Amino acid sequence: MELVLEVDDADAVTKSALSRIAGEAELPAAERAHAEGAVTEDTAEALAYLVDPFDLVSQVPGVELQQASWSSERIDYDPDSPDWDLDEDDGDDNDG
Repeated sequence: MELVLEVDDADAVTKSALSRIAGEAELPAAERAHAEGAVTEDTAEALAYLVDPFDLVSQVPGVELQQASWSSERIDYDPDSPDWDLDEDDGDDNDG
């Protein structure tokens, strides 16, 4: 599964992540400071703090999340470009 997102309001994403962190009363001060710094410096970190991969698929019948990882990069996304063929194998598939 691959997901392409366009963030059109990075400040809103960051503020939402900071709000979630502020609401976590059980979070130790050192971890809170680290999380606040990470989400403030990088919108991808803020998004990762807000989106739980398990929550995305937990209600899908027949699917069990085995592993999830995050990576991000800034790109010029053009859905009409032949370079963005969704059926194209990206070479990262380890199934054979």
